[in-house]
Amino acid sequence: MTAAVFFGCTFIAFGPAIALFLFTIAREPLRVIFLIAGAFFWLVSLLLSSLVWFISVQISNKDSAAQQKGLLIFGVVLSVLLQEVFRFAYYKLLKKANEGLLTLSQEETMPISIRQLAYVSGLGFGFMSGAFSVVNILADSVGPGTIGIHGDSQHYFLSSAFMTMAIILLHMFWGVVFFDACEKQRWWALAAVILSHLLVSCLTFQNPEYVTSLVPTYVVLFLMGIWAFYTAGGSLRNLKLCLTCKDKDFLLANHRQR
Repeated sequence: MTAAVFFGCTFIAFGPAIALFLFTIAREPLRVIFLIAGAFFWLVSLLLSSLVWFISVQISNKDSAAQQKGLLIFGVVLSVLLQEVFRFAYYKLLKKANEGLLTLSQEETMPISIRQLAYVSGLGFGFMSGAFSVVNILADSVGPGTIGIHGDSQHYFLSSAFMTMAIILLHMFWGVVFFDACEKQRWWALAAVILSHLLVSCLTFQNPEYVTSLVPTYVVLFLMGIWAFYTAGGSLRNLKLCLTCKDKDFLLANHRQR
């Protein structure tokens, strides 16, 4: 049973992201490099927020429950803000890198578009965020022990897996909207990304009331997905053509000689 929980939760959490990686990124070395770099930037943001958190805990009154709760809220908000700061820093770095690649390239167009960079970097952020969110939980799921034996929720592992999947996909959508907002200087869109990120992170304070955290998170995921889809140039027409395999440009772009 523990093996089934482990593999089931792993595939729920990382299945969609792995599929996106295999079908849209893995065959392009440049995209793989940018994805790994995005994951690294997220990791650095986590390192800085962890350092501040560690110092704050050491100088605080550990016997004060109210102070520790306040530090927890402070840590979450700081972590979200640092992630978005590093997302902006990564955007600036990618702009410079893309200009350098264009200079070295013999072609007149950039080797990878800003929209592709936004998607790839967002998925890199999501992969690393998801890994740190759920890896310890997955390790515990293999046992020994039985979840909920003392009256706690039996949906802990499953809820954590669905929350991780949502966070990974949200990072991808946030990346697309964030980069587009930077390109067009739409500061209200940047603010919307940051506020939605803060909202989703703070919703986890509702746990173990998993319904009150998961349902609003997936509502945000749905809305951000629609926003990112149209930001990336999508429309109902080309979505229909893609789903019915009638989009000739898409089929030609993904054709491989046998």
